[in-house]
Amino acid sequence: MNRPVTTLFMLMSADGKISTGSTDEMDVDSDFPLIPGVREGLHQYYEIEQETDLWSFNTGKVQAKLGINEKPVPEKTPVSFVLLDNHHLNETGIRNFCARSQTAVLITSNPEHPAFGMKEENLRIIYQEQLSLGDALAQLKEKFGCERLTVQSGGTVNSLFLREKLIDYIDIVVAPVLIGGKDTPTLIDGESLRFRSELNKLGVLKLTECSVLKDSYIRLRYQVTN
Repeated sequence: MNRPVTTLFMLMSADGKISTGSTDEMDVDSDFPLIPGVREGLHQYYEIEQETDLWSFNTGKVQAKLGINEKPVPEKTPVSFVLLDNHHLNETGIRNFCARSQTAVLITSNPEHPAFGMKEENLRIIYQEQLSLGDALAQLKEKFGCERLTVQSGGTVNSLFLREKLIDYIDIVVAPVLIGGKDTPTLIDGESLRFRSELNKLGVLKLTECSVLKDSYIRLRYQVTN
């Protein structure tokens, strides 16, 4: 394989929502701890997260929502982070991104991204005039030695991974809550299929593990067969 083995790792509600609402102020990380019956078992997700791959993929949009552009410089982690971003990160966000990463890789199609003017020692940039996740993942493996990658992005980018057949495994922690809302982000968003001829873009899942966790949480692990 000319790219890393990818695992989509997410926390979601029982109805597939990865946020608590449709606005940037709503977020499972900040809101689930407020919900009785959900907060008690939430720690299990973060404990499992610590066991994921040493390369992690996310987006500037998600990180900006979590406050990376304003927070003080964090401590370095053993993880190398990859961010897809065109315009959500400012210089503070990039500096924080680099501060917490072993290797910090930015994927962008914006030639004027502020990262180009920065000289952080561990910052690497993959510039593409037109986004190609497949090519970007190939570069991650060839240039930076990324063999396994955990994907924790939003529903729209998750859909790009799915449609380009770039997801190998799915690892989902299901929280015991129903959120609802047609505009609330789900595990896979993006454009809907319109024709039966597009059904070959679907990922067929083979269940490899189903674990009942404490406090009515569930962990589901699948292999994606394309």
